[in-house]
Amino acid sequence: MSYRVLAQERADRYPVSVEEYGAYHRDGFVVARGLVSKEEVAELERHAMDLFHGRVAVPGVEPPAPSATAEELLQRFTRVHMLHRVDAVSERFLLHPRVLDVLEALIGPDVLALQTMLFYNPPGRGGQGWHQDAYYITTYPDTLIGAWLAIDPADEENGCLWVAPGSRAEPIHPGEDPEGGFVHSDGALAGLTTAANVSHLDDEVNALAAVARKYEWVSVPVEPGDVIFFHPHLLHRSYPNRSTDRWRRAFVSHYCNARSWVPWNHGAPYDGECANEHHILARGATHLPYAQARFGTPCAALEPPTVIRQQTPARMMSRNDQMVRTLDADDIGVRAK
Repeated sequence: MSYRVLAQERADRYPVSVEEYGAYHRDGFVVARGLVSKEEVAELERHAMDLFHGRVAVPGVEPPAPSATAEELLQRFTRVHMLHRVDAVSERFLLHPRVLDVLEALIGPDVLALQTMLFYNPPGRGGQGWHQDAYYITTYPDTLIGAWLAIDPADEENGCLWVAPGSRAEPIHPGEDPEGGFVHSDGALAGLTTAANVSHLDDEVNALAAVARKYEWVSVPVEPGDVIFFHPHLLHRSYPNRSTDRWRRAFVSHYCNARSWVPWNHGAPYDGECANEHHILARGATHLPYAQARFGTPCAALEPPTVIRQQTPARMMSRNDQMVRTLDADDIGVRAK
C-alpha cells in the first residue's frame, strides 16, 4: 500500500523552504528565525524562573528555602531534563505546532518526541564541549534531530551555540563506554577511533576537538523565539557565559522519525528492547508503540493525521517503449531484447 500523510492546514503554519531543507542536510543545521512568538517565549521565561525560584515545584527536587540566596538557588540546578513528563508547559513547548512543522519537513512525515532540556546558564556558568547528539541518544535508523529554542538573546559573550558546518558527514565517534555511542555496526567502519571525554569543555582533553578542527567553526547568534535545528552527527558546542549580567536560557528538545526503533529512555528502565512506548507521537503515524501526551497537548497521538492509503501502482526506474514488465514466480522485471 502507498502511504501519504497530508500536512495540517493552519493559518500559522511554518512553510519550510527547499533552501532551508537543503541547508540542514548540507551544513547540518538551519535556523528558523522568529519561529516561536515573543509572547510565548515570555511565557516560557516566566515559567522557567518560577521553576528556578521554587514557585513551581520540580518533582524530585527539594524546594528552596524562602530566604535562599541567588547562589543557593544555583546550587539546586542550572538545567533540568525531561520536564515534559511532569510539567504541562514543557509538554506544550515540546509539541509546539510550528516546531513540529519544521520537523515534519526535515525528518518526517512521522515524528516522535523524545526529550526536553531547560538550560539556565547564568553569568559565569554553563558551556558544553564538542559532542554529537546521536552519541547520547541512539535511534535505528539514525534519524535524531535537535531543536534549540532561544529564550534569551544568545551571542558569543553569553554562550551561544557554536557549530562545525559540514561535520554532519562525520560518523558518530563512540566513546570509551562499550555500551554507548554505537550508531553504526561495531566494526563496520575502518579507522573509527574512540572519542574520549566527549562534551568536556577543554579541547585538549576532549578528543572530538581534533575532529572538529577539520572544519570551520562558526557561532550561531540567536534572538528569543529563534530555533536552531541540528543534525545528530553535527559537531557542536557552547562556551561558558562570559557576561556579567545576562543569562542564556534555552529550551532544547530532541525528536526522531517515529518509524525509528529507540532503545533510549534517558537512563530510566523500560520493558522490552525499545523504549518507543515512552515517547510521544507528535506527527504522522507509526507501526511502533508510542506514548500519549500526558497533559493533553494536541499531537498525532491524540489527533491522528489524514493519511491516504491506496494500492501501490507499479513503479519502474525507467519507462520507455523498450521496457516491458513481466511477472514470474519471483516477480522479476526483465528488459526486452
